[in-house]
Amino acid sequence: MSDVVMIVAGESSGELYGALLAKAIKNLWPDVCIVGVGGERMKDAGVELFAGISSAFGLAEALSSYRTVRDTFNKTGEALKKFSPAVVVLIDYPDFNIKVAKVAKTLGIKVLYYVSPQVWAWRKGRVKTIAEVADRIAVILPFEEGIYSRTGIQCEFVGHPILEEIGSLPEDRTIIKKTLGLRPELPVLSLLPGSRAHELNSLFPVMIDVVRDFKKEFPHYQFFVPIAPNVDVEKYSTSIDSLEKEGVIVKKGDAIKALAVSDMAVIASGTATLQAAFLETPMVVVYKLFPLTYLIGRLMVDVKYISLINILSGREVVPELLQGMAVSKNIVRELKKIMLDGYYRANMISCFRAVKEAFAGRRPSWRVAEIISEIAGWKTSRES
Repeated sequence: MSDVVMIVAGESSGELYGALLAKAIKNLWPDVCIVGVGGERMKDAGVELFAGISSAFGLAEALSSYRTVRDTFNKTGEALKKFSPAVVVLIDYPDFNIKVAKVAKTLGIKVLYYVSPQVWAWRKGRVKTIAEVADRIAVILPFEEGIYSRTGIQCEFVGHPILEEIGSLPEDRTIIKKTLGLRPELPVLSLLPGSRAHELNSLFPVMIDVVRDFKKEFPHYQFFVPIAPNVDVEKYSTSIDSLEKEGVIVKKGDAIKALAVSDMAVIASGTATLQAAFLETPMVVVYKLFPLTYLIGRLMVDVKYISLINILSGREVVPELLQGMAVSKNIVRELKKIMLDGYYRANMISCFRAVKEAFAGRRPSWRVAEIISEIAGWKTSRES
């Protein structure tokens, strides 16, 4: 019986989940070898990487990184044959991972799909495809379980891994502020520009403008920009220099810490919006896409909102400023509303708490590790 598990993650949020899962697996089965596609956090968690993260989003972005994605896929196919893992865990990243699942299936390797792609928003046909190529599915949003149950595949809502990361934070927020280089007595505005190349290219200039405009009215605020761990900071040195000249603290990683001590945040739509909600940090959500990508997306996507907190709430809890609306004037206006309208702020936080209740008490990484053992036929080395 193989004592190898493969984890394939395609971008920063999935790579975080992969790292948390790897730690859980190592706790249960210290001798298991874990290989995969990921980044720094997965490597630090004990994963032997045979390829790095190579995700792309949108038409223009996908074309520019086609060769990298192709090479990563080839390496993954070779690794499946070489290691013959007991289970391959595929984290989101559907255009890539569904193809990997098909290769694994031809090799007789069991597949656990962890973190469903957003089949409830677009390309709903992938529900059937994933059910055909996977042996089990573990989902992180409560309503996703029902979507897959209709296909007959065994699917389980395990909870959201970001709560595990939040749970590891120190309770004393003053300590966190000091570790980030922030003054404990002053308020904080964090700005999270995303992790994909197109997000950083389009949102860094916007966030520089926000800092300049906001501090004219509120000079006592501190500003923090966490850069995703797998971003090549040298590519964005000009934007980072501009931020630092405005007094912004820019650090690689530490997004969860920054959100934990922030009074407000400006966030590129993505996992960070749910992190902020679970930490009860009021936010403004922004997003920009290559115009053609956005136009096609509007035609294909079947959701009213783009941020997870609004989708889970079923209404606009946090403002979403997209494309041409994502400019400093509008963002600062929304930030001032959060600051000055106590009822608006309190209602936002109340909605955050209501959404969080559905995730309480779950241990997703540990549960997914147990599912791996069930698929592989292993016995746990100790009680959970």
